[in-house]
Amino acid sequence: MEKVSVTSSDGVEIATYEAGNPDGPEVLFLHGICQSHLAWRAQLTDKALTSQLRMVAIDLRGHGLSGKPAGKASYEDPRWAGDIAAVIAAKGLRRPVVVAWSYAGRVITDYLRAHGDSALAGINFVAAMAKTDPATLGPKRVHLLNMVAEDLDENIAATRGFVRACFEAQPSQQDYETILAYNMMVPRDIRAHLLARTANPGDIIATLTVPVLASHGAQDAIILPNMSEFIVAQAKHATLSLYPGAGHTPFAEAAPRFNRELAEFVKACAA
Repeated sequence: MEKVSVTSSDGVEIATYEAGNPDGPEVLFLHGICQSHLAWRAQLTDKALTSQLRMVAIDLRGHGLSGKPAGKASYEDPRWAGDIAAVIAAKGLRRPVVVAWSYAGRVITDYLRAHGDSALAGINFVAAMAKTDPATLGPKRVHLLNMVAEDLDENIAATRGFVRACFEAQPSQQDYETILAYNMMVPRDIRAHLLARTANPGDIIATLTVPVLASHGAQDAIILPNMSEFIVAQAKHATLSLYPGAGHTPFAEAAPRFNRELAEFVKACAA
C-alpha cells in the first residue's frame, strides 16, 4: 500500500494508505477507537476488491502513524470534520463511499454536520456510534472505560480485554498481538479525550440523502445491534445487514460476506 501524509486544517498530519484499482469507484475506510488502518487488512488485500475498487484507509488523528497532538481541543468536533475533508480533497476522491466502524460513526457524523453528504456516494456504518445513548452500549464496553487508567498494568489489562471483546470469533494469536500493539500506540491521555467528548444527539442521520448500509455483528457486546437499527429507522435510504455469530468486527470475522456486500453496495451507490 502507498502511504501518503495529508495535512489537516489545524496542521495535524493524517496518514493515508491506498490500495486497489486507481480508476475504480472509491471507498474511504475509517477505523474505531484505538485502532489503525490495519484493521481493514481483509479488505485492502482482497483480490476481488482490489481489482474493482480504489480503497483509501487512514489512521485517525491520535492513532497509528498519524499526528498525536496533546490537549483536549485537538479532539473536539471541528477537528474530525477537517481531517475527513482534507483527506477527500488531497486524495482527489470523487464522491467516495465511506465505511465508518465504531467510533468512526462519531467521526463521520462530525463531518456530515459540517459539510453535509453531497461529496459522498454512500455510507456503510459498521457497528457505528451514530449517537450517544447508553441503551446502545454493550456490557464489554467496560474494558474501554478502563483503558484510561493511569496505572500501566491496569491499562494494558483493559486493552487486552477490549481487543478480545471486539471479537466473537477470536483472531489468530499473531493477529491478536498486532491488534494489541496498535491499540497501545494511542496514549492514555488521548484515549481520555476521545471518551470525554460532548454528547452526539444522532439527529444528523435523518438528514442523509445518500444510500446507507448498516452492518452489525449480532453478538456485538461493545455496541449493541440496536444502534444499527436506529440508523436504519432514521435514514431515508437504508438497509440493515446483521451477521449471526459475529461480534464488533464483522469485516474481519466474516470478511468474505462483508467484502461481497461492500462491493455490491458501492456498485449500487455508483449507479
